[in-house]
Amino acid sequence: MDILACPIDKHYPLDLHVFQEKEEIVEGLLVCSECRRWYPIIDEIPQLLPDDLREQREELSWLSKWKDNAPPQVLREGKPFNLQLSR
Repeated sequence: MDILACPIDKHYPLDLHVFQEKEEIVEGLLVCSECRRWYPIIDEIPQLLPDDLREQREELSWLSKWKDNAPPQVLREGKPFNLQLSR
């Protein structure tokens, strides 16, 4: 995880938030502290896609599922989507 960088501004390291862990991180969140973009980790795979390749409905559904574990700033101000925009 230390070598992963934000695909938008190339900032690293990304902040890691682990939601579910077995032998590997199963579900979690990577957050860029520079541009405030968040990237889900789903089924052990970091989803580091640029904004135009991301699926808003699917990612907001995933974020809503983990809203009790996600940082409040991501829920309110995260890019490219956040839960404030979906209301």
